[in-house]
Amino acid sequence: MTKFTDITLPEPIQRAAKKLGYESPTAIQESCIPWILDNDQDLIALANTGTGKTAAFGFPLLSEIDVELSETQSIILCPTRELCLQITKDIQAYAFYMTRIRTLAVYGGAPIYKQKEALRTGAHIVVGTPGRVADMIRQKALNLENVTYLVLDEADEMLNMGFHDELTEIMESIPQEKQTLLFSATMPKEVENLANKFMKEPHRISEGSENKGAENIQHFYYRVQARDKYLALKRIVDMNPSIYGIIFCRTRKETQEIADKLQHDGYNADALHGDLSQGQRELVMSKFHSKFVPLLVATDVAARGLDVDDLTHIINFQVPTDPIMYIHRCGRTGRAGKSGISITITHSKEGSALKAVEKLLGAPIVWQKVPGGREICEKQLFHFIDTVERIEVNEAEMESFLTNVFKKLSWMTREELIKRFVSVEFNRFLNYYKDIPDLDNMAESQQRKDKSSFSFSTFRLNIGDNLGLTKRELMRYINGLRVTRGIEIGRINIFSDYCLIDLDARYEAELKKAITKNPYKGQSIKPSVSQAKSAPAGSYSKDYGKKRRAPHNPPWQGKKKGKTEHYKDKSRPGAKSDRSSGFKRKSKEKA
Repeated sequence: MTKFTDITLPEPIQRAAKKLGYESPTAIQESCIPWILDNDQDLIALANTGTGKTAAFGFPLLSEIDVELSETQSIILCPTRELCLQITKDIQAYAFYMTRIRTLAVYGGAPIYKQKEALRTGAHIVVGTPGRVADMIRQKALNLENVTYLVLDEADEMLNMGFHDELTEIMESIPQEKQTLLFSATMPKEVENLANKFMKEPHRISEGSENKGAENIQHFYYRVQARDKYLALKRIVDMNPSIYGIIFCRTRKETQEIADKLQHDGYNADALHGDLSQGQRELVMSKFHSKFVPLLVATDVAARGLDVDDLTHIINFQVPTDPIMYIHRCGRTGRAGKSGISITITHSKEGSALKAVEKLLGAPIVWQKVPGGREICEKQLFHFIDTVERIEVNEAEMESFLTNVFKKLSWMTREELIKRFVSVEFNRFLNYYKDIPDLDNMAESQQRKDKSSFSFSTFRLNIGDNLGLTKRELMRYINGLRVTRGIEIGRINIFSDYCLIDLDARYEAELKKAITKNPYKGQSIKPSVSQAKSAPAGSYSKDYGKKRRAPHNPPWQGKKKGKTEHYKDKSRPGAKSDRSSGFKRKSKEKA
């Protein structure tokens, strides 16, 4: 096995590596460090998050710094201020015994005048976010004329965040006689285009499959009704008592709501999203790094660049809309050779998105049954017992109290004492999870219920036999509106110049709007709708092939002066008089 001592590095860096506990390089470090030291060609290095990429470019950069030259010689660009600060901290640790090397972090959200002042005193290595670095270049506070190394760390993330223009501006400000090192977890088309534009015949090093997740991460999903996702989330957390993870949500509002609910229910959780100030972000991350808060609820944008080594779980509250995002999320666990778990909570309409993730991942995401109350209670009980077994007893400090404690509890047997001792911690789980429903069964029964009984709205459309309309074509037209997948269609009656069709009442407004915007064979349609009516189970599908005669006086005929009588449509089983639907027919005049 290769050791760091086998790699040709300056003695101060070797000492720093030993001080930091670096013994054997990771695969990306073993491939990149010697190559960068021996070549001046551009490099594209692909490796998953958490594989030690900072040392892979940090050690060679420090090896080439000329301390006699006070100008900036290396610039490292990264997507977020958190990652910027983390890289700066790592570079400074690597240069612990190289005291004359100055490294500076340049990022947004901090006073720009302080960073300008630090640049005036000189910085050999600048680590920055694209937006702030571009500002510094425009204000002539950052001189890049002597830069010999440009590092793009997490290039895919920078482009995803919309930094294309800033990256272009920065790269055009750096001399062409430089070495560009591009590090990325994935290689989408945008990164390829950037490399083709600014890099000269780059050498490629890839550790692991391109655009794939790490092999030491297990992938699971749970399927529940959308409204039950939060209940499923709590059960997943309770089933993993030692969890230390990030829960990803799509929006800032949802992120804060989930964090607030968890806090209200007694979980140590906090939110990380774009509405937080820099001070609030730092406080949240401080509590998360110290594991005082083991659950972080975050948006993708806010979590970019987080560097946490010991995460046990990543939980996706929904399937990510972009499969690449799933790769980035799950890459935050299973780092530094450790194992990790990625969990996704889905509902029935997210199946295709989940399959897209599986295809990109190149591995199956395994279905798991949502934990039941008995399973959770058993897991929590034995976790508590394990904690008791491992606890260190400070007898010296407790000795003065134990005499009275023993005396107080002496009336109980060993078995009785254990029961009461366990119940103190355990009763709340027993009470909460007593007789809880099976979320998987609830999902299945609700799906059966949705398919067997719901309400229809009757639409009158001004198209009919005169345009050659058939039931099949009408169904194809409705499905082509793409209001929702698998729209429920009930009874269909086609007449000479109009038709009646029962459609899912839940989407009445959307259907009416879509029909108005989509003509049939060049004829615009003006739909009118009756009130929603409940459909008996199974009845809506039996009339597709039946031909019905038009009622003698259709209910939509206009009214004339005189008395009216309510028309009852006897063509539908169980139909009510049109008093309930609001429609009247023309009355007969008295003889």
